[in-house]
Amino acid sequence: MANVKPLAAAASLLTPSARSDVPPFMVMDVMAAAARIEASGGHVVHMEVGQPAASAPTCALAAAHAAIDAGRIDYTSALGIPSLRARIARHYHETYGCALDPERIVVTTGSSGGFILAFLALFEPGDRVAVTVPGYPPYRHVLTALGCEPVLIETRSEDRHALTGEMLLAAHRRAPLKGVLVASPANPTGTMMSSEALSSLMAAADGAGIRFISDEIYHGLDYAFPAVTAAALSQDAVVINSFSKYFCMTGWRVGWMVVPDRLVRPIERLQQNLAISVPTLSQIAAEAAFEGRTEMDAVRHGYQENRQILIEGLPKAGLDRFLPADGAFYLYADVSRFCADSFVFASRMLEEAHVAATPGVDFDPIHGRAFVRFSYARSTEDMRTAVARIGRWLATATF
Repeated sequence: MANVKPLAAAASLLTPSARSDVPPFMVMDVMAAAARIEASGGHVVHMEVGQPAASAPTCALAAAHAAIDAGRIDYTSALGIPSLRARIARHYHETYGCALDPERIVVTTGSSGGFILAFLALFEPGDRVAVTVPGYPPYRHVLTALGCEPVLIETRSEDRHALTGEMLLAAHRRAPLKGVLVASPANPTGTMMSSEALSSLMAAADGAGIRFISDEIYHGLDYAFPAVTAAALSQDAVVINSFSKYFCMTGWRVGWMVVPDRLVRPIERLQQNLAISVPTLSQIAAEAAFEGRTEMDAVRHGYQENRQILIEGLPKAGLDRFLPADGAFYLYADVSRFCADSFVFASRMLEEAHVAATPGVDFDPIHGRAFVRFSYARSTEDMRTAVARIGRWLATATF
């Protein structure tokens, strides 16, 4: 009994902080459930996670091997290897005709590190930041953990599920916003914004003094029309991108930001303290990856084929209502004709059809129970198998 009080005191010291009480990123839970089925010998078609089936470009792998063979892998500058920053700036000129000073480029630990740095550099605790729903869950969760208030703006089919300036200003009038974050192509909808739509939205934000963050992680994976970068439209926007999606380098955890001049030093100080620097090996591979665009464009063509398989095959299986799939590698489908709870739908589809997808409640706490997100980043054979399995399952399933 003598140890009761010390043990109770220790337990109280280990109480998690309120800021850690964020929802799980549900896609990771689906991956874990799929892994349990596979451990028992089952074959699962993975459509739950935005994980490319292809590996990093061959030239990136070769550069990493050469760096390992050379021996030392040291810290780099907190802002990133200068030659990588210059190569990213050159990418903007080659791809968008946009001249950028390499000094405005910050190399980050994936786009996730970029979001944390952007939120810390731009916002104070209590600041209200607009995000769209459906949308990428960690936007909301990271803002909450940092003490900010995510403000959910519902997108509408008449706007092709993209945020408009009118919608943003309406939310701002209800209670002032300090920032807004948008993605084009978007996750989970695949929706893209035209140059005119993005310019209009950015002008509305600028006129109201709302700081603008553009998530461009799916650039390069655009099918309806070429993606537009916010960096070409304003020097005040914060742009976040990554090597994870187009360059198939998810596990390398390397991305970048384009930031206004006045934010470079504040973000550098944050990076120095939070991470010191981004892993050197990943930066070396990332710089080389730009020379592998022909290889990556072939992967992109595979996504286009996968997209077509789903657009044609899912309606035949019974899922004929989905949002625009202009870009990225997702299709966000309405499953409400079968089941009122997409979590139940996705769980049963995994257990009974061995197809893993993510319930919409992960992306939209308001209407997400009607939707499931399918990723078509895996192989074409997987997509054909998934459509066949879903069709057979829905033909007999009762809810």
